[in-house]
Amino acid sequence: MNKAYAALLFVLLSASPLLAQGPGGPGGPGGRMGRGPGGGGGALVTGAPYSAVEVVQSQETLADGNVITRKHQTNVYRDSSGRVRTEETITPDASTGKSPYTIVTILDYVAGKRYELNSSTMTAFESTLHTPRTPPADGAAPQGRRGGGAQSAQLRPNVVRTQLSAQNVNGVLAAGTQHSETIPAGAIGNTRPIQTSRTTWVSNDLKVPVQIKSSDPRFGTTQMDLTNIVQAEPSASMFVVPAGYTVKTGGPGFGGPRPQMRGPRPPAPPQQ
Repeated sequence: MNKAYAALLFVLLSASPLLAQGPGGPGGPGGRMGRGPGGGGGALVTGAPYSAVEVVQSQETLADGNVITRKHQTNVYRDSSGRVRTEETITPDASTGKSPYTIVTILDYVAGKRYELNSSTMTAFESTLHTPRTPPADGAAPQGRRGGGAQSAQLRPNVVRTQLSAQNVNGVLAAGTQHSETIPAGAIGNTRPIQTSRTTWVSNDLKVPVQIKSSDPRFGTTQMDLTNIVQAEPSASMFVVPAGYTVKTGGPGFGGPRPQMRGPRPPAPPQQ
């Protein structure tokens, strides 16, 4: 696995379901990672339905000037009850002779169930889903959240967190936070200091990140944008297993049969 793909994988795992659910993800960016598309991580957001397309792009410039660019797209939906659906089209390597298929993840917090649907096998794997915390009315980070507050600043003195003025991002009003970190020379075997940064814009109304920009010389640059945002109630049929699918208990685990998503996780970006 090359570094560009490792960086893209990290953001994907960190941004998607969390993205669909609440602002808890990018900080870790724990999302699909902690959230998983299904880990149930993040904060439960109700009364703010929407649908959108999440686009993640990464770029790495090699020492010889060659550039590796990758792009990943996911459709995301959330209803007024906080139920979440994500859709990803998987395109197998041409050498396999397999056709593209769709992986759908449904987080049904009303029924307490998580489903992962594979269109190539017409199978839905069902597992228990625990309801995540509800974010405070004032938008403050819940108590006990890792990586936040004065304690984090003391533990990571090389991290600078800056609040940015609210602005319109991808068609919605969003609040911005910028994290910059300096990894001192010698900390990880580096001969010179390493500068990393991440800027996150979270929609005031939807309580989800609508843009995340990350820069790390070890992995290149990565940008996530939540595009084509429609603030309306998705069809209720999108949050149930469709007819024709065989429902099984347990399953392949979050991430399911996504061979292109295997591999080591790169170091996490600065925590909020």
